[in-house]
Amino acid sequence: MGHLVTLATCSLNQWALDFEGNAQRILQSIKEAKAGGASLRICPELEITGYGCLDHFLESDTDLHSWESLVMILETQYGIENILLDIGERIVEDFYLPRSVQKLTGQKKCRIGDALISTLDSSMSNETCEELFTPISPALGAGLDGSEITLNSSGSHHELRKLHTRIDLIRQETLKSGGIYLYSNQQGCDGDRLYYDGCAMIVINGRIVAQGSQFSLNDVETSRALQATKSPVYERVEVDFSLSSNPEGLDLRVRPSTEIAIKYHLPEEEIAYGPACWLWDYLRRSSSGGFFLPLSGGVDSCATAVLVHSMCRLVYQAVSERKNPQVIKDLLRIVGEPSDSKWLPSSPQDVASRLFHTAYLGMAENSSKDTRSRAKALAKDIGAYHLDLNIDTVYYAVTTLFTTVTSYTPKFKMFGGTPASNLALQNIQARLRMVLSDLFAQLLPTVRGRNKNNPENQNPGGLLVLGSANVDESLRGYLTKYDCSSADIIPIGGVAKQDLKRFILWAATNFDLPILPGFISAPPTAELEPITADYVQSDGS
Repeated sequence: MGHLVTLATCSLNQWALDFEGNAQRILQSIKEAKAGGASLRICPELEITGYGCLDHFLESDTDLHSWESLVMILETQYGIENILLDIGERIVEDFYLPRSVQKLTGQKKCRIGDALISTLDSSMSNETCEELFTPISPALGAGLDGSEITLNSSGSHHELRKLHTRIDLIRQETLKSGGIYLYSNQQGCDGDRLYYDGCAMIVINGRIVAQGSQFSLNDVETSRALQATKSPVYERVEVDFSLSSNPEGLDLRVRPSTEIAIKYHLPEEEIAYGPACWLWDYLRRSSSGGFFLPLSGGVDSCATAVLVHSMCRLVYQAVSERKNPQVIKDLLRIVGEPSDSKWLPSSPQDVASRLFHTAYLGMAENSSKDTRSRAKALAKDIGAYHLDLNIDTVYYAVTTLFTTVTSYTPKFKMFGGTPASNLALQNIQARLRMVLSDLFAQLLPTVRGRNKNNPENQNPGGLLVLGSANVDESLRGYLTKYDCSSADIIPIGGVAKQDLKRFILWAATNFDLPILPGFISAPPTAELEPITADYVQSDGS
């Protein structure tokens, strides 16, 4: 009968240059793989350093700490023996290994380049993230030369509907040449603007037998599968190791993995969960106390608020349903609670009430009651701490100063002003909102007594400012320089307006927010010019 092989692929939430944290997550994934009986474990690309190190890859310190991390992993005592490890390391050329590695492994040199690794009972090859998308991928040639298992340690970032392309390419490769394809991918934000969407999977002869989650708050996620196969040994890089189980210890209750249904997310779900996971990763690693969002009552700021609500839902599920210790620890620190606090959120709204802050920054003559009331109602439904204020005093202070210095009084065009003065008066409002947003973001945690339950905490926990400019506005240049789009983070910056509208309608049902369709049906208004009985400025005029 055929040999049974248990293989493991994982998605890790790594952080650029976090060598200690990255190594701990690698060890945790190895532990989970061994607990599942795996004899081979693969990982995301560059898992030791993190994927987004940019120019730090050129620094010698990055090299040094990478090798130190690898030595620490290999020296670990809790047991990483009897498992073949594919560990993502930064190596740029063929060279003699550092002495610490030579001493540990007895190996002097490291081979660089494409090769087949032959164990006692199988053979395998490697393929990187980008190579999967090339017209002639290395896995096809390796398969023709005898490779049975393809290992892809990937660092693939999230795009709408990109998962469909990945799965189609992997299935086609294994349908044409046969064999097993182990796909691993990083998960989460690693310090840059990209979100890596995990979804580790195992494919056998075109059939999906294991699939990890695409959007998750877990730091480590391991997928395992069995494959029944017996094949000849190929002379390549010889490894004195067997992937298959010992026939004397054969467990007749164990069966090869069967095909599973592929889990695809709707585009609206991808918008809901991808940015939400990224926001949580960025927040928990930034030492900030939450988010601040200027909430205008329009579609864009509404979509941004709903994304934060989606994040709060994921956090609440991780805390209440999964009892995720890391999420609980991070949440307590973010909201200013001591590490031994018994406080836990009772709902997603309870999470939002501690870390999400919104404000309607209106003008008495320019802002409508409709947008003001929509912003207030949405903030209430999602649990945000909301402020409703007018910025007239600051606005008139600026225009008065200008008139005092120049003896020129700028006017809106409806009152006889020039196009230049009309535009300048609108831009003043937008830019004042940016300045006020930064002020409120810095001081609101202090005003609310963030650390009242943890007086020893010296971190004031300032807020990250969220902007609400969609990709259509960026491509067309429809934005004001240094306005609210000059934020710390713009979660919807890569999403088109029509996709945002579909997402809002989806969230109205799936997040039980019946107020949301009202944002779609309301006429878009800029509200930067005075409202009169016969004039309301439309968005874009």
